[in-house]
Amino acid sequence: MIACGALGGHLREIAGRRGWDVRICCLPSMLHNTPREIGPAAGRLAAELLRDGYRVALAYADCGSYGELDELCRRLDIGRLPGLHCYDVLAGPDRISAALEAEPGTYLLTDFLVRSFRHSVLEPLGLDRHPELWADYFGHYRRVVWLAQARSAELEAEAGRVAGMFGLPLTVIEVGTARLERELEALLAGTGLAGTGPTETGLTGTGPTGTGPTGTGPTGTGASEAAAR
Repeated sequence: MIACGALGGHLREIAGRRGWDVRICCLPSMLHNTPREIGPAAGRLAAELLRDGYRVALAYADCGSYGELDELCRRLDIGRLPGLHCYDVLAGPDRISAALEAEPGTYLLTDFLVRSFRHSVLEPLGLDRHPELWADYFGHYRRVVWLAQARSAELEAEAGRVAGMFGLPLTVIEVGTARLERELEALLAGTGLAGTGPTETGLTGTGPTGTGPTGTGPTGTGASEAAAR
């Protein structure tokens, strides 16, 4: 299963708990800052895994690829998660649409974004060096909504600090991972991968595309492995 790094932790937890015999290859989450690169990166890895005899599923929504991932899925005859982005997968498209219609100026956070806001957002935009540009990027937002998958006091405090950077209160919507799990099960069932036995040890281990605990495969450093034979 080729996955977005932002979902990797949840996917490994779900696969381990459900006993799915899958390996999870996480492409770097930073690709979301250049979404046109997601399709080519996923395509290269998927083609290699298919040549090596793996069955492949794509644990991505559209994720700003504007249909490029759908074209990849059609070309290679593989499936992906539904939705426009991971927010749809976690909370459901109707719920996300309603939130954005109620307040178009909504900035959405996930657990991953809360934990990695500096690395994923501030540093790539240069806001750690040029905080005076904050209003140019984020001045139009009117609320910050955290889609909490695993709410804790520590994570909520960190989400509050992120909201504080916006000068806005934090709204918390607990979504959990149940919907992600259902969509993942459906995706794997479509490729015959779900329910095939105990999860293989070393979900971030050593397979045909990388080595080491986090992998260094053809898609860049930080790619943890993934696929199911």
